Amino acid sequence: MMAKVETVLPLHAKLGEGVLWDASRQVVWFVDIKRHQLWHLDPASGSNSCSEAPGQIGWALPAEGGLLLCGLKDGLYTFDPETQAFEKLSSVPGEPAHNRLNDACTDPWGRVWFGSMDDNEQQPSGSFYVFDRGNIRQAGPTGITITNGPAVNAEGSRIYFTDTSKQIIMAADLSADGVGEATLFADTGALFPDAYPDGPVVDAEGCVWTGLYLGSHVARFSPAGELLSTVAIPARDVTKMAFGGPDLDTVYVTSATKNMDPQDMQQYPAAGGLFAFQSPVKGFAQPQAKLS
Repeated sequence: MMAKVETVLPLHAKLGEGVLWDASRQVVWFVDIKRHQLWHLDPASGSNSCSEAPGQIGWALPAEGGLLLCGLKDGLYTFDPETQAFEKLSSVPGEPAHNRLNDACTDPWGRVWFGSMDDNEQQPSGSFYVFDRGNIRQAGPTGITITNGPAVNAEGSRIYFTDTSKQIIMAADLSADGVGEATLFADTGALFPDAYPDGPVVDAEGCVWTGLYLGSHVARFSPAGELLSTVAIPARDVTKMAFGGPDLDTVYVTSATKNMDPQDMQQYPAAGGLFAFQSPVKGFAQPQAKLS
């Protein structure tokens, strides 16, 4: 896919992640996990700001009451953009101290699906969970070293889980009643042997996009798991993408620098930035997280 990719925020983030379009505010939220930063960008004005989180922050999702629901190393927090205050909401039962929360999404019922992982990226201690109006339960694959996603389609009928270390994306049926058994959706390692699938997102046509860590691209897969297209990104370690803008056809992409040396940075001087390009297909507005 031919696309003109622009750097909209040149940050050199250490681990840029969790990018999301906030339809109600018409702004982009994303995080720098390792620097404990929550970023906001208003594309219309170009204004941006950074809030310091009380720990490693993996994601921030718009929630009811004007708040954001955030996943930190030690559990779920709310964030009030007006007061800049983080408040702990809940720990995740059974999570080992060396784990952290990494990526998340909402579904049409306002549930939040998220994953955990070993902060040192060594032990298969990661699991997927669902936060359902104050209750947290394990839901989806377990025993994963680096979880990414989940991602849910617009209808709420399919959910996608990424096992980054194994270079696979899994899919399962989803409904208001719960989630089915996850099966292989795409073996990205067979297509991109030197890259790792990172954060996924689903577009309005039901196709799944993923960032490719160590792959310098985002990739788009059909609902059947077939590779349809790729877009080159001027960063080696591409992490997450989101559809945004007034028409939901602007793609925002985060990237990382934490595993790059000076020679790598010379090759990818824009690495760690927030990028954007226009997409021929649209996304859909993410539902707000329900807190209770």
